[in-house]
Amino acid sequence: MFVRLEQRRKPALPWATITLIAICMVVFAALTLLPPDARTSMLRRWGTIPSSLFDATTPLTAHWLLLHPARLFTTLFIHVGWLHLIGNLLFLMIFGLPAERSLGSLRFLLLFLVGGALANLAGALTLANANAPLVGSSGAVSAIVGAYFALFPRARLGLVLPLGLFLEFVRVPAAALIGFWIGLQFLFTFVGPAFGAVAWWTHIAGFGIGIAFALVSRPAIARRLRE
Repeated sequence: MFVRLEQRRKPALPWATITLIAICMVVFAALTLLPPDARTSMLRRWGTIPSSLFDATTPLTAHWLLLHPARLFTTLFIHVGWLHLIGNLLFLMIFGLPAERSLGSLRFLLLFLVGGALANLAGALTLANANAPLVGSSGAVSAIVGAYFALFPRARLGLVLPLGLFLEFVRVPAAALIGFWIGLQFLFTFVGPAFGAVAWWTHIAGFGIGIAFALVSRPAIARRLRE
């Protein structure tokens, strides 16, 4: 008797997530090696400065020559501290790997870049007069979290919780954790100044963009999985 063995396709390497993490780490390392004045200059050169982006007195051609719109993208790879970097990259790794396998690497990369830029634009609109640069991949990572939420609404995530003297591993619904997180973002839009200069609306906009992107992409995902 012969048994037919079907060859299972090996999962593709999530190169987009790995590449994005590597770029963010390299940029952060390069910034830390610069003198303070040069580091500040780089942050202002490549970060999104709302007051410059929405300066009506600057001609449109000058905006493009000064790369103001491009900074909505370049700022995605700039972080100003270890906690800022590690927090974003941890979220990107947890939610990005399964999202990339489902969306496909190119579509995932498109979501990170375009979704992150649009989220930064939304955040800059809420701080239109701010002269300090907005930096970080939080908007893009929030878009990835939104896509994950739409693609895997019933997924469960593992957490290690301290219970007395012991650490307990538990699995909780991802939707509950993500719901709690997005609820905090809305709360911080009202009390945010007490928690530092963070563009909370960037996170909210990115999350919504990610959900919409995943829902629109479902037919393409189904076709790709069939193939």
